[in-house]
Amino acid sequence: MINLSNILILDIVGLFILLAGFIIGLGAVTVIDIHGFLGRKSSYWTVATTRTHKVTKPLIWCGIFLVIIGGLIFYRNDTVSVIPFIHLGCSILLILNGLFLSFRVSPFLLQREKDSRDGELLPTSWQTKIIFSLILSDILWWGSLLLLVIYVLQK
Repeated sequence: MINLSNILILDIVGLFILLAGFIIGLGAVTVIDIHGFLGRKSSYWTVATTRTHKVTKPLIWCGIFLVIIGGLIFYRNDTVSVIPFIHLGCSILLILNGLFLSFRVSPFLLQREKDSRDGELLPTSWQTKIIFSLILSDILWWGSLLLLVIYVLQK
């Protein structure tokens, strides 16, 4: 049985927003990562990835911002703990990674689509950069979710 008398409404709201950010952001990351993985060797999936990223990109940004807002609310009284500090670092890295994907990779993919070359496999140099970025993103999202679970269970 949950004793709501010991839980502040801000804790509930903060955790809800934090979890909503993980659901939206991590869901979109998973979708685009699967597409990107399949698109490494397939022109069909390369086209699908270019089209899909137009939907997943704003969802990932939405997830990042919800995670940050939820984290600010949820961790408002616990800023000296290790896990909130790590989450802050992960958020900064997710933003930097997102900037690379949004302002370098996305325009490259959109230009290829505009030039009717979206069915061609990406050059190896771009595939390497994108794979590294996707792996980093997966580690940050899944690792942060794991840390949240640990934090909540410790409370």
